[in-house]
Amino acid sequence: MFGLVEEQLRLSWEELSNLPQSEVFADMHCVVHWSRFDNHWEGLLATELMKRVKLRPEARHVMVHGENNHTANLPISDFLRPTTIFALRHNGELLTAEHGYPLRLVVPNLYAYKSVKWVRGIEFLDRESPGLWEFNGYHIHGDPFKEQRSSS
Repeated sequence: MFGLVEEQLRLSWEELSNLPQSEVFADMHCVVHWSRFDNHWEGLLATELMKRVKLRPEARHVMVHGENNHTANLPISDFLRPTTIFALRHNGELLTAEHGYPLRLVVPNLYAYKSVKWVRGIEFLDRESPGLWEFNGYHIHGDPFKEQRSSS
């Protein structure tokens, strides 16, 4: 974790895997009009991870970095919801490479493009900044219940 933090945090795979694990049951919604209901995610809650870092007061947003320059931005309030999880498992099985193995952020209250696959880093920012999908026309927030699919 880097950016607007008092001290950067870097965890090995072993360290991350040994942190307290939790379960989240949640739906996943895609901007192309499909939903998958009652998903069972297992992994590390974002709130649990945040117990290990101290944010600077001006931190308001998160940019999650994945492989191949995949990024997505989130307000801190969405990142810190009790259902936001860094998933290692889905429905009792390890994630597949296609679905984000080894680590996928899952943000159930937002469209799936905010649930970054292949997570590699978490950056804290003082402002909203578009990630890959938002830069290419997807809505900056992405609330499926408000049908926030595109920025136009």
